[in-house]
Amino acid sequence: MAAIMGLRDATSVAAAATSAGAGAIASVDSTIAGLPYSPAKEKAASRGFGYPSRASLPLLLLRSRKLAGLVKARVLLVACVLLALFLVSRQVGPLMGWNYQPSSSVSSPSRGGYTVLINTWKRNSLLKRSVAHYSSCLRVDAIHVVWSESDPPSESLKAYLRKIVFSQSQSARKPNFRFELNEEDNLNNRFKPIGDLKNDAIFSVDDDVIVPCPTLDFAFAVWQSSPDTMAGFVPRMHSLAEENGMPYYRYGGWWSVWWMGAYSMVLSKAAFFHRKYLDLYTYKMPSSIRKYVTRERNCEDIAMSLLIANATGAPPIWVKGKIYEIGSSGISSLKDHNKRRNKCLNDFFSLYGSVPLVPTSMKAVDAREEWFW
Repeated sequence: MAAIMGLRDATSVAAAATSAGAGAIASVDSTIAGLPYSPAKEKAASRGFGYPSRASLPLLLLRSRKLAGLVKARVLLVACVLLALFLVSRQVGPLMGWNYQPSSSVSSPSRGGYTVLINTWKRNSLLKRSVAHYSSCLRVDAIHVVWSESDPPSESLKAYLRKIVFSQSQSARKPNFRFELNEEDNLNNRFKPIGDLKNDAIFSVDDDVIVPCPTLDFAFAVWQSSPDTMAGFVPRMHSLAEENGMPYYRYGGWWSVWWMGAYSMVLSKAAFFHRKYLDLYTYKMPSSIRKYVTRERNCEDIAMSLLIANATGAPPIWVKGKIYEIGSSGISSLKDHNKRRNKCLNDFFSLYGSVPLVPTSMKAVDAREEWFW
């Protein structure tokens, strides 16, 4: 028994010696490799996770540098994209940044509704379509048609339009309908004062322009936020130019507005304004301007823009919205139309003795209809 125990002790001593020898060899190998011996490393190696050798370090450093460079490039790219979006928003923002949302707290004598004032001349088919459409808009309280033909409207036309107003109206209280008769054909007629108006808000529109009811109601809400100014859908711009060494003002259409990113007028062919401007246009505005409009048969809309700008010292409000022109011709389609508008603009400035128009880049946008503003 003692011999067996002795044998086991000898075996244990030999195993211990062998283990110690292996440890010594590992220590020597590690020392030779220039790395201190670490049991943790040895354990990791036994599990298949080797520590990098000195020979593999340059390759790993190269890979890590490439990875760091890729990360930096991606971060730089993201930063450039964000900067570009910021700069674009700075440019687009002024044109699309006035996102007015209608509020029931707006205080205005015209909170309930507005009067549609339709200017027409020998286009009964267009007039019928226009009256039918605006009769269906819930906030329209009255429709007045400015009639400037030598012959009054026929009884059949009156009866047809009254029937249309009654049948198309969506509200229990039907809009009032009336013709405003004039004995002469004069563009100043569209801005004559109207008695018995229940609302301060006037929506002036040509007989060939259709504005969808929701868009029209949004423009009305915008106008309520600033009832002394003009809010409309057709912007125009004036700009200083030079011809033969002489400065003059140029009338700019839609493309000028788009290119310059600004406007100073909205045309009365589709615009809201306060009814007080009908009185100011007829009785307070220089009579020479009304005579000019009568003689030239043009530019009454420019005259109204100048009148309101002169009274307020403020720009109009361009309301973004889809409108439809259903007519095939009009004054704007005539030859030399822009040349005549240029002349109107400069002559009116001379009559005022100043330039009342105020340019702006602000634009009213219905936030419910826009995904980017």
